[in-house]
Order: sequence, then structure tokens, then C-alpha cells
Amino acid sequence: MNDPARHHDVIEVIGARENNLKGFSLQIPKRALTVFTGVSGSGKSSLVFGTIAAESQRMINETYSAFLQGFMPSLSRPEVEDLQGLTAAIVVNQERLGANIRSTVGTVTDVYTLLRILFSRIGEPKIGSPQAFSFNVASISGAGAVTFERGGETTKERREFSITGGMCPRCEGRGQINDIDIAQLIDESLSLNAGAITVPGYKAGGWSVKFYAESGFFDPDKPVRDYSEQERHDLLHREPEKVKMSGINMTYQGLVPQLRKSMLAKDRDAMQPHIRAFVDRAVTFVSCPACEGTRLSELARSVRVAGRSIAEVCAMQLSDLAEWLRELHVPAVAPLRASLLETVEHFIDIGLGYLSLDRPAGTLSGGEAQRVKMIRHLGSALTDITYVFDEPTIGLHPHDIDRMNTMLLRLRDKGNTVLVVEHKPETIEIADHVVDLGPRAGEAGGELCFEGTVAGLRGSDTLTGRHLDYRAQVKDGVRSASGAMEIRGARRNNLREVDVDIPTGVLTVITGVAGSGKSTLIEGSLAGREGVTFIDQSGIKGSSRSNPATYTGLLEPIRKAFAKANGVKPALFSANSEGACPTCGGAGVIYTELGVMETVASPCEDCEGRRFRREVLEYTLGDGAGDGDGDGAGAGGRAALNISQVLNLSVDQAVEFFSAGAARLPAATKILTRLADVGLGYLRLGQPLNTLSGGERQRIKLATKMADPGGVYVLDEPTTGLHLADVENLLGLLDRLVDSGTSVVVIEHHQAVMAHADWIIDLGPGAGTEGGRVVFTGTPAQLIAQGQTLTAEHLGRYVAG
Repeated sequence: MNDPARHHDVIEVIGARENNLKGFSLQIPKRALTVFTGVSGSGKSSLVFGTIAAESQRMINETYSAFLQGFMPSLSRPEVEDLQGLTAAIVVNQERLGANIRSTVGTVTDVYTLLRILFSRIGEPKIGSPQAFSFNVASISGAGAVTFERGGETTKERREFSITGGMCPRCEGRGQINDIDIAQLIDESLSLNAGAITVPGYKAGGWSVKFYAESGFFDPDKPVRDYSEQERHDLLHREPEKVKMSGINMTYQGLVPQLRKSMLAKDRDAMQPHIRAFVDRAVTFVSCPACEGTRLSELARSVRVAGRSIAEVCAMQLSDLAEWLRELHVPAVAPLRASLLETVEHFIDIGLGYLSLDRPAGTLSGGEAQRVKMIRHLGSALTDITYVFDEPTIGLHPHDIDRMNTMLLRLRDKGNTVLVVEHKPETIEIADHVVDLGPRAGEAGGELCFEGTVAGLRGSDTLTGRHLDYRAQVKDGVRSASGAMEIRGARRNNLREVDVDIPTGVLTVITGVAGSGKSTLIEGSLAGREGVTFIDQSGIKGSSRSNPATYTGLLEPIRKAFAKANGVKPALFSANSEGACPTCGGAGVIYTELGVMETVASPCEDCEGRRFRREVLEYTLGDGAGDGDGDGAGAGGRAALNISQVLNLSVDQAVEFFSAGAARLPAATKILTRLADVGLGYLRLGQPLNTLSGGERQRIKLATKMADPGGVYVLDEPTTGLHLADVENLLGLLDRLVDSGTSVVVIEHHQAVMAHADWIIDLGPGAGTEGGRVVFTGTPAQLIAQGQTLTAEHLGRYVAG
């Protein structure tokens, strides 16, 4: 008998084909914790985020009126035959929090909003509404005549107004002021037309430089060193004013205010890498002397509640803030205090008690950002919601993973469906249901390999099942250091005058609980030194037009090789330049806007989705005669291929193609080999970056950074997004780097990396004010034998199996 009620107990996915999914079907139990496993790029995110969560969001949006839908992003239906039993989905992903320079932990979680209300109600002296404590609102006043109609007559009245805001007038609520080194902006030996402006994006002949050269304030062919004082002021510091250039009215302003507006108004962590490098070189940021870095005006800081100003409260560690709130007994604000205390306690429960509300949101790691997003859901009374998490254990010490698991189980026990994409065995172990995708990544993945219990997964012959009980062992012998990099008196953030030597010529792992000071120690004291290449956790920008070939610089030698072989310009072999199909502009697809309905994307009929002009596809590279049909056949290094076929090759295929014959290209092979070394041999060269998983993006960044010359590589949690099987490959890569003479320093929580280290530096003993000290230095075997730190306890348990 067909029971229609059965759909209420499962989410049924029929024929999933999003990205690399191979059209499989499955049933996911509701009100249970389901963990999705598989190698990076196997299709986990395509199934969970791109199919289930995306369709839930799309269907919810369709319940709104067409008018409201016009203001919402247009979502397309995922590639799936049918989905049944969906509930409202809340996605908690790894995306970094607001890149706005004024975003803090307090503002993005609304805790600061509640604090502003608290201080406006019971703070002394009284200064105004909650906006009087907002560093986003400036204090302004004004007066003037207003004209309005009343009773058919036009009336004029004089009106005055004033707004009391909390913004510091000196730093405009940023907490920092900057000093610009003019020598980094201008090469005074050159004229404007010869390239005197050395700011990224200001190329001689380009519009940005013409803006100054054609302003009429100075001779664009005269060296800047010969400028008069007035000309120098006009170039660098002139205030905004209207001028006419080439018959067009424009607003002219000096280079310094222009840069402050265009570059320095952004959060540093949101800048593109080359812009960030320029800003780090040209700009010195110092704490604002007027507000002492609090972002708030003197008036806002003068108000007290229980002896503390709002700036002092925001600077407190959240575990201390909880104590302050517990001791605050004012009946008039009891509901407000209770709500604040509940939220702050959620921070502590989830292992973020070491943060403070004034911590800039852009400085949080991906794992910290994800846990901050969880905060607002932990106290929710909603049930029968589908919560979707993307590797919630990222950035967590094994000690903290237990807390995260407890949070996930709490959400489940409230009657919710919890879907988790995860690699860590500690979280896989608590699952009610496991879905394993694979067997490999990319085109070799996208299949349903296993569905069932954790015990069933362990007994299966899948890659995850075979590696679930994998344990790296402590090495019998460790390498000897060739020297040491000294760190003395480190006291940034929570560090307590730390003195430590980081050995060179070996694999060193920096570990400790989340918030113990690991990243602070390395980023503040080691990164930036000469010869040190730092690979942090910041994401890479990925659009539909950027791909592994463009991001790694691989496309450049390939374009030049095609141009040389065919006697034409390199620009023809770029889908973003002269070679682009004129019909689709090099996108390969045509987008049709349908108002409030989903936008339809269809392959370009002119180039058949290959992105290039037809005549460009007639040019080939390789031994044989190319047919230009774009099917990618004969990719073994023998046949000649056109540019579209080359971009359709996998990294492994491309290594073979560019290693021999007429297509031999050492510059390309060097980049491709690095991609293969980090486990991305299956990736297609032309695959859009915005279709890559988080783990794939991390590794493509690692492969790119490996090209930088440097005797020391510093990696910040390189196991992020890596499957258990991939961790073995990563350890092999780290060994090859060290054996080649490179010193490798890794900030890491993964016990397999700790066990494989030559030297361990453990920070702690706790997080925040309870951390910031070196609690152990030595070999992994010595750490386990000592057994006195949280890391020693968990590593010993891990090695023992």
C-alpha cells in the first residue's frame, strides 16, 4: 500500500545532476543528523548546498508576491528530477563575515544593538537614543527653511535639527587612522605620462592617470620633482572640486584623498592580494588617538553602567562579559539583560568565549565566522527546520570538536533535520545517517557510494570507509633543525611576552586550542619576514570567468605558445579579450532575464559553449594537424589541440600534453606539476573557480603560492576541506618540501599532521586571556610522554587508536 505520509519522514532526492552529480537518488531521514562525506570535489556541496538547500530557498521565495520577488536574487532550479519532503533550510557556511571596515562581532550578531539600547536606558549621564552609542552614526546639526503645503496654501517655516551619534569624528568610526608614505605613490623622477604614479591600476595612458594628466593643474610631461609647491599640493592633496575635462564636467581631487576614498575605505581583508600588498607597503595604520581605538566619541564613552563604559564592555572577553551581565540587576531592563546573557552564553558554549564584541568581523577565520553565524540559531524556538553546515569543525582543536558535536546534537534533538558536510572522523562518528559520495573527485566523482549507518560505512569498501580508522603514527626518527627563527617578546592580542625559537629545515607544527594565540604569534611575528611565504585562510575570488588556468598564471605561457606557433597575437587566445565569441562575450552561455522568474542560461549557439571565435579555434598547438572541432579528443600529447580543447583537459592530461613534442612547454608543466602535487590532477583547466569546493580552492591557492621564492613556507590549516585520504597526500607534499631544503611551519589542529611533525610548539593552556603562552616545545613523542596539555591528551588518545 502506498503511504503518502512516508514523505513526511524523509527528504527524497530523485535524479540529482547538479555539477558533477551522476543522476542518483536517495532518501535522507528527517529529524536526524546526517553527515555527508567524500573526497574534496566529490559532489558533497553540489548535493547539500547546490540541490537541497538551494531548492528549499527557491521554493520559499516563490511564496512571496511577485512584487517582493523583484527585490530578491533570482534563483534557478537545480539540476534534479524531483525533490520531496523539503523543509525550510538555514545554511551556515564558511563564507567570511562582512568585509565592511566597521563590522565587528558585536554588530554582525546584533549583540551590540542590544547593548546600545541597554546603555541608552540605564546609563548615566543620559545622552540620547541608542544611536548615540553607534559608531556608524555621526553627530550632526543643521537649520534652514522648509516649504510645504497646508490647506491649499504654501507655507515656509524655519526648522532646526540635530542628531547625536556615537561616531568618533577623528577616525569616522574605524578605530584607526592611516598615514600614507608618498614615496610609495609617486616616482618623482618621472612625469605623469611616463608613469610617475606607481599605485596599482594607475598605468600611464590609462584613464586613471589621464584624469590627472588632463586636469590642467600641471604639465603631464614634467617630472614630479620639478613641481612647484602648489602643483604638488594639487596632485596629492587638492580637495574635491568640479572641473571640465575633454568637455565633460568631472569632480577632481588629489591622489591621497582619492586613495582614501577608493582603497582605504575598504576592510584590508576584503582587498585583492596585490592591492593589499600595496596598502601594507604604503600605509601605516595606527590606533586613533582621539578614541583610543574604540571607534566611539568622547560623549558616548562618558556614559557608565555598573561602572563601565560601552567601549570597556565591548573590549571584555565574552566569558568575562557574561559575568558582568550576571551581576547586573536592574528590573527595568531585565528582559534585555536576559536576552544578552543568553546570546553571550551561546558564544561560550560553542567555544568562542575568548572573543570580544569589538573584534573586527573581517579578522575572524572561516571556522570562527561559521560558529558566529550559529549563535543566532541556538536559542531559536523553531523546529522542523533543516540546518545545513559546511565543515563546522574547521579551525577547531580536538578539544573544541566535542563542544561543536554537542551543539549539532542539540539542534537535532529540538526536532530539526541537521545536514553536515564533514571530513573529521569525530563528527562522522556521531551521525545517525551517513551519505558517502565519490569514488573520486570531479568527473570521477558524483556517485552515491554508500548510504547507511556509521558502522555500515566502516565495513564498506569505500575510500571513506577504509580511512575512517586511519591513524598517523609518530615517526621513529625526526629531522634535525638547521637553525632557528627567533621570536622575542610577542605581545599582540592575548600573547604574553612570548619568547620562542622556530626551528628551520624541519616540519614544525604550531598547535593549541582555538583562540590560544597560534595565528597571532605567526602572523604577527613571522609572516612578513624576508624569505617567508605565508599562505593564510583567506578565500580566493572566483567568478564564472576565472578558472585554474587564469588564477595560477598558467594561461599566460599557453597563450604565448599558441601565438608563436600560429604567428598571431596572444590576445586571441583569451575568452576575456580579442578571442571572445562576439555573441556571448566569451561567457559560453546566453542569459535571458525573465523578471521575477529564474534567469535562463542556454549555451551560445554561435560558439556552442566554447567561448571563443570560430576562427580562433582553427589555430592549434601540438604535433598533428588540428581539426578545431573542440571535442578534446586525442589529448595524449600526440594530436594538435585548439585553445578550447586545451582548457578542457584535466591537469594530469595537460601535464602529459605539455611535456613532449611540439607542445612541450616547461613553464606550463612547472605550474601543472604543482597542481598535481596538491591533489588537483583531476581538475579541468577551464573549470570556473566559482564551481570549486572550499577544499579545492584552498589547494589551488597553495599550489600558486608554492611558486613564490622563499626558504620558509607558513601554512595556516592546510587540511581544511581535505578528506582523510587526501591528508596522507598532504603529508607527502610537506615531506617533499622539507626534503628539498624548505622550512615548513604549519598552524594545525589535525592530529595526523601533529603526529607527523618533527617539532611541535603548543600554545595555551586555554583560549583568550587563559592562553597566549607557550606550554610545550619538543617532538610529538615528547609531547605525548609529557601528557600535561590538552593537545598532549588528545594526540596520545589519537595515536593509541
